[in-house]
Amino acid sequence: MELSDFLRAIFALALTLGLVGLAAVALRRYGPDAMARLAAQKKDRRLRVVESLVLDPSRRLIIVECDGRERLVLLGEGRVLDDLKTPDAG
Repeated sequence: MELSDFLRAIFALALTLGLVGLAAVALRRYGPDAMARLAAQKKDRRLRVVESLVLDPSRRLIIVECDGRERLVLLGEGRVLDDLKTPDAG
């Protein structure tokens, strides 16, 4: 193996690792979260999760906003355990 072959292999390895690193940076910056934000800005969404709180491994409290009204929902084991509705303002 000559010196030129060795240097060519090192250059190819450095180029490959650089491209993988560049792809990782691009995926972090423009990955699924960024694409979801762009898609959400294009459409007027009626439903969104305002806040979520994990109570224990099987239960979670979430505040859901639908058409400008917020609801508190208790979720557990993949099903809705209770729908705790906030009083209507008007």
